[in-house]
Amino acid sequence: MTIEEADKRLTTRAMTDADITASAHDLIAQLTAKPWGQVGPSVYETARLVTAAPWLTGHDRRVQYLLDTQRPDGGWGPPEAYALVPTLSATEALLHTLRRRNAGAPSSGIEAELAGAADRGLQALFGWLQHGALSIPDTPAIDVIVPALVAAINEHLDEVRDAPIRGLDAWSGDRRLGLPPGMNGRRLAAVRHQLAAGAELPAKLRHFLEVLGNAVQDAPGMRPGSPGAVGASPAATVAWLGGPAAAGSAGPAREFLEDVVGWHRGPVPCPIPITVFERAWVLSSLVRAGVPLTVPPALLDELSATVAPAGIAAGAGLPADADTSSVTLYALGKLGRRVAPDSLWAFETEAGFCTWPGEDGFSVTTNAHVLDAFGQYTINGADASPRELAVVDKLSATLPGEQQTDGSWRDRWHASPYYATACCAVALDQFGCGPAAVEAVAAAVDWVLATQRTDGSWGRWSGTAEETAYAMQVLLTTGNPARRAIGEALGQGHTFLAVAFDRQSDPPLWYGKELYLPTAIVRAAVLAALYSTPGQDQTR
Repeated sequence: MTIEEADKRLTTRAMTDADITASAHDLIAQLTAKPWGQVGPSVYETARLVTAAPWLTGHDRRVQYLLDTQRPDGGWGPPEAYALVPTLSATEALLHTLRRRNAGAPSSGIEAELAGAADRGLQALFGWLQHGALSIPDTPAIDVIVPALVAAINEHLDEVRDAPIRGLDAWSGDRRLGLPPGMNGRRLAAVRHQLAAGAELPAKLRHFLEVLGNAVQDAPGMRPGSPGAVGASPAATVAWLGGPAAAGSAGPAREFLEDVVGWHRGPVPCPIPITVFERAWVLSSLVRAGVPLTVPPALLDELSATVAPAGIAAGAGLPADADTSSVTLYALGKLGRRVAPDSLWAFETEAGFCTWPGEDGFSVTTNAHVLDAFGQYTINGADASPRELAVVDKLSATLPGEQQTDGSWRDRWHASPYYATACCAVALDQFGCGPAAVEAVAAAVDWVLATQRTDGSWGRWSGTAEETAYAMQVLLTTGNPARRAIGEALGQGHTFLAVAFDRQSDPPLWYGKELYLPTAIVRAAVLAALYSTPGQDQTR
């Protein structure tokens, strides 16, 4: 049975624990059947392939995907400034395609549609950037991606001025895009200079090779990992691979690209592969909720094999990070594979734990997951060291100090405060110590109760199944279900989930080059909330 069939079963008849458990096992089976991970298509990444790899199978479908996903206002992607990166990428790709067709490619009757979409994209970008009203989000490498794409679009506009394209007459003058306030191209220039000088790139920058120029093909230490991906990114892999001549030869990188575009029928996701990230989050969500699981020993063996002294990476081609390391250790511990959290010491800082050394910021969700890992390890064994116990005390004070005045938390790896609040409140409730932790949990419960929508959902921009699941986790794990307000909120949330789980497509909320949707991880969170809701299944 497929995940889709199992999910439909949940909402076409009475939902029982057996139904949810069966769907959870179907989900676990997919972790092995689709080991690279399940991620929704990316506008940014797809557009980079439209520009850099028209020779790759599915090019026309990728172009059509960009046309089909443009918003009425001319932008692409989520609300607010999260639209900037996908809109820059899609607009640049359409301009590149138009210029290539204008230079002699046979007309196919699509040029007017391409020009219209590019025109609307330019109007949106000029409107946003000219007025400086955007509050730029802290997505990874945005200070490298945005300057690179702005420069590329301005180069196209130079060409449009010198060689006009029908439908882009309004852009034949000297108008050019500027960068958002506070952003410059110095970091991009510095990285390109280092690359040209033969310096080896840090592992985390390999995820963004597509904006670094032609020098990436000869960069030292750069090679595809398993399963042929560079930097867990189709666009980065294309940048490393080079043009059609280099791609013509068989090899793991080309095979990886063909497999990805084949599975997704043209458009591509990013990041991929996310093997460890997906497995750790799916298993930890389900096991924390108490969903009865039979996890194949081979799957646990593979997850256990990722544990390394330097930490665990989310997927091949990505650097080890404290977030993936912590969730993996927690999941393994809950499933009977208790592992000492020694690999996390490499990420310890004075303030708490960094996601990776040199991180430009502080992640509350990473630190909440570190608390989970140390708390799970120390609470289930008498061999815990004073240093390990001290981490629990330290984070029990650090996380409440990062809480917003309204009782929520915000984070740099997810756009929704409901995810951050669930991570922090649940960790503090289960493993935190001291009055600050107790008060922080109570404040989080009150905030969740105060922000429920009239249809029973929760969400930053609109009610979503994913965010509703996180809100319910806060109430389920940290609240008192017997409290009337909590019981009513949970009942309304469950009713919303029972419908939305099959009928609603959740928006991307996870931080990457743009916001992305890890579908299996989100599905696990929703299943966990459905299973945990008290009083919904009288057969327990």
